[in-house]
Amino acid sequence: MQKPQCVVILDFGAQYTQLIARRVRECGVFSEVLPYTATVGEIMAREPKGLILSGGPASVLAEDAPKCDKEIFELGIPVLGICYGMQLMAYLLDGRAAACEQREYGRTPAVMDKRDGGLLNGLRGESHCWMSHTFQVVGLPEGFERLAHTDCCPYAAMADDTRKLYGVQFHPEVTHTEEGCRVLRNFLVDICGLKGDWNMESYVEIAVRRIREQVGEDGTVLLALSGGVDSSVAAALLHRAIGDRLTCVYVDHGFMRQGESEQVVTVFTETFPVKLVHADAGKQFFRELRGVADPEEKRRIIGKNFVDVFKKEAAKLSKLDFFAQGTIYPDVIESGSTKGSAVIKSHHNVGALPKELGFASLVEPLRMLFKDEVRKLGVALGLPEGLVMRQPFPGPGLAIRVIGELTPEKVGIVRKSDFILRDEIQKAGLDTGISQYFTVLTGARSVGVMGDERTYAYAVAVRAVTTDDFMTADVAQIPYTVLGRIATRIVGEVQGVNRVLYDITTKPPASIEWE
Repeated sequence: MQKPQCVVILDFGAQYTQLIARRVRECGVFSEVLPYTATVGEIMAREPKGLILSGGPASVLAEDAPKCDKEIFELGIPVLGICYGMQLMAYLLDGRAAACEQREYGRTPAVMDKRDGGLLNGLRGESHCWMSHTFQVVGLPEGFERLAHTDCCPYAAMADDTRKLYGVQFHPEVTHTEEGCRVLRNFLVDICGLKGDWNMESYVEIAVRRIREQVGEDGTVLLALSGGVDSSVAAALLHRAIGDRLTCVYVDHGFMRQGESEQVVTVFTETFPVKLVHADAGKQFFRELRGVADPEEKRRIIGKNFVDVFKKEAAKLSKLDFFAQGTIYPDVIESGSTKGSAVIKSHHNVGALPKELGFASLVEPLRMLFKDEVRKLGVALGLPEGLVMRQPFPGPGLAIRVIGELTPEKVGIVRKSDFILRDEIQKAGLDTGISQYFTVLTGARSVGVMGDERTYAYAVAVRAVTTDDFMTADVAQIPYTVLGRIATRIVGEVQGVNRVLYDITTKPPASIEWE
């Protein structure tokens, strides 16, 4: 196939870097993310039509601040700096940046000073933008002009149209920026001259080619199959690329949702047959997690035991060369795997491949994709819709939906209440409009009355959110009548529960999962 037109995004450790890549893809443009340390040669090898500099948590004035090669501004390729990227552009080109007198965070009205062409072409005179910064540009480099400002930020956007260098202090990639997609499209289409003809079908061909290049003509792969959307799509993609050289190992850790283990085995032996090994390791995981309450410790133990089980199962098989996982980018971001980014919570499937497994390399074909893109990829690969559109499920499963120490009784409460929630959401026809919904055993107990008798039982929380990128999320507006039915059924059908709560916290400040 013809190589797609490309935009390179330099990552300075921002939580939103891959969200930029996602928005670029939504405009029909293929994007690749490289670390800020990438050389000019490495960047130009991608033949980019444009460059985007991401935001980041550092101060551009710090001695050890991450900096890219200044030569990128002399390549004749359009460059867009976002937040830290704008500050860095100004700093490297002899402008000035300084700490804000008043920090801006959240949706902020910005005045668009120049919107009759170029980067802000067609925007309203005043538009709400998402701000998140403690430093800002206070002096423009030579050749630049102001495009926008806010009450606290003198240069909310800047441009040097002659050299095609642009910067925005706000985040156009975040949905809370009302006209952010328009800003990005102006840059990609009008300034970079991109056609916008890339799609997920094209990505299948790109991904298959990369897998074959990495694995080689004779390489074999062992995939960690959880049965969720991500690992299932990874299995389909790998199977498309290397066929029966793929072996899938499904580790049943005992924390799956009701009926899910049976479904996984059926789908991948009958509906979508692959070489499948079913490792029932529930007793081992429960034993290792006994007495553990800290969520990071739970994740660490689960990750370790996954490695142990895979090592054991791999030893039973003929030699396999590569280890594969269904890691997607929100996992990578939250685990702090991007240089300079913060650890929010660990994911057992993120990080360097343990040396003791003895594999040549790690294959993660979905590592640069978001959840909705993974679903689109699954459809393009021909997976059953019921599997592709199933509810997202974390690798540690119900173990991180029980707050505190795990017991079979507690896991059973979450399993039953989660089934009731999913059943009622589907009956109400809300399942396609809510991005993720599940129940959590809070660990809190409260007094109640059931059958004229006093009870002292657990409180279960319902979590339901809407999102298009899983980096930010809003609370789902479930009708009270539906919530009432859910609460009635959980209290009536799940022993040990006398209270149901609805979590109405957005992300941020909360994460989607409780642990």
